[in-house]
Amino acid sequence: MKKWQSIIAALLMIIPITACEVEGTSDQKEVTQENKQVTSRLDIVKNRGKLICGVEGGIPGFSFVDKNGNYSGIDVDICKAVAAALFNDPNLVEYRNLDSTERFTALNGGEVDMLSRNTTWTVSRDTTVGLEFAPTTFYDGQGMMVRANSGVESLEDLQGKSICVEAGTTTELNLTDNLRQRNVTAETLTFQQADPAYAAYAEGRCDGMTSDKSQLLSRRSTLPSPNDHVILQVTMSKEPLGPVTKNNDSAWFDVVKWVTYALIEAEELGITQENVDDLKQNSDNPTIRRFLGVDGDLGEGLGLSNDFAYRVIKNVGNYAEVYDRNLGEESQFKLPRGMNNLWTKGGLLYSPPFR
Repeated sequence: MKKWQSIIAALLMIIPITACEVEGTSDQKEVTQENKQVTSRLDIVKNRGKLICGVEGGIPGFSFVDKNGNYSGIDVDICKAVAAALFNDPNLVEYRNLDSTERFTALNGGEVDMLSRNTTWTVSRDTTVGLEFAPTTFYDGQGMMVRANSGVESLEDLQGKSICVEAGTTTELNLTDNLRQRNVTAETLTFQQADPAYAAYAEGRCDGMTSDKSQLLSRRSTLPSPNDHVILQVTMSKEPLGPVTKNNDSAWFDVVKWVTYALIEAEELGITQENVDDLKQNSDNPTIRRFLGVDGDLGEGLGLSNDFAYRVIKNVGNYAEVYDRNLGEESQFKLPRGMNNLWTKGGLLYSPPFR
């Protein structure tokens, strides 16, 4: 009898231990971790009812806010396109002006939902900084602006002179690399924000101003005498610019990615703001019908309405329309498409199939 009592006592001691072990199984741990996953930014934006978009705010043609508080530019239109896809209203956007040093902190900290702010796609930003880059919306390269009467025609001519640059940018790093490669010694004046940098250049505190060529072209238009300044025929880097989301949120990243692709695909399909309603109602082209949500359920997989692409084009237009009104023939810049043309026209813009 004592023997059986000892066995029963031993079993009773084991049972609690076994129960604890069951509670701690790897399957249950995985379930617990899954339950603790952060809600996708997509759900947060939907529940909020508006998009918070980080922009630069001072670059005409890309993102510029006028004296009445109205935003315009190709980067702004990307924000509007995402809002149109989500809410069928491109005006449901709150813009946040962010300088180059605070933009990534604002995104990773959840202050903004996305960046559409002339941000260059690099490997370190895509990995260690924790960003996800949507398709490139503008292919650019770094340039140098100088005064037309300065006699400066190349980077070598800046020997012993001063150059203004915005801090915390690939521009600053590229400048250092290019000067070192050419054995040019120049004084570099860094600024936390773009406005003070261009103001310093305008005041003559530096002999050159370096940034993306498109930004130099845009900012030159705001100087007192734009024709007194020239952009050198030198390209110091590759600068693929586009919208950015925080890493490890595939649902939200997919929305921003495919909304951007929708602008490109619409141009290739010949769909514009003017004809989109007619094509939605009357087209018998299966690709167009699928793209505009007449057939199929492409939007469902994104957590959007199936006609999300229709909403984007109806409210914002296709990529060509966005480009032309902000940078191209309809704008003050008259900037040729160049690399920012469709792949079918010798450019780099290419969308995967909407299928």
